[in-house]
Amino acid sequence: MVPLLIGLPFLIRFRQCIIEAMRARAHGKTGFQHLANAMKYSTAFPVLICSAMKRELNPERMWASEKGLSHLWLLAIFANSLYSFYWDVAKDWDLTLFSPAEERNNPEHPWGLRKQRIFQPESIYYVAMAVDLLLRCTWSLKLSVHLYHLNDLEGGIFMIELFEILRRWMWVFLRIETEWLRQKGAITLDSVPLVDQHAKIDDD
Repeated sequence: MVPLLIGLPFLIRFRQCIIEAMRARAHGKTGFQHLANAMKYSTAFPVLICSAMKRELNPERMWASEKGLSHLWLLAIFANSLYSFYWDVAKDWDLTLFSPAEERNNPEHPWGLRKQRIFQPESIYYVAMAVDLLLRCTWSLKLSVHLYHLNDLEGGIFMIELFEILRRWMWVFLRIETEWLRQKGAITLDSVPLVDQHAKIDDD
């Protein structure tokens, strides 16, 4: 029952992405972006399944050994964490860390970032990426119900939830910045410098 409850939000978002993809295809678009987003949410399911199987009192009854399940569980966490991190950086924040080398190494912007940025200094973005990767891995552990007995020792579930709130708070700032720049670029000249330590960004 616990894995089902934990997985319900991911299932809802997965369904929403599939519906959006179907709507996009109905309007002559590929809907690939929505399908790729659905895949991100689907990577949570193997973590839940493997963890639930590891929680079984009689692992001999399972189709895989305990060691094999541990390997599958680690692989599932690895996939879920990295895919979610990739989506945050490349899709939600429009950073070039995972872009082709030509774009990532473009001299017009710092390595792995983008030309238009609002926040200063640029190290904020590197710190945000590092923190996001770390906390994405930590959040994946919350999906592992077989580790819940460890949470009683140090209030682990509370700390994981607290870290996730902080991660989402950080994510929101960069996500709003990205969306604002997208809208700004669609309305005004793309060459308007948005990163200037000596100038003030005027409100629309």
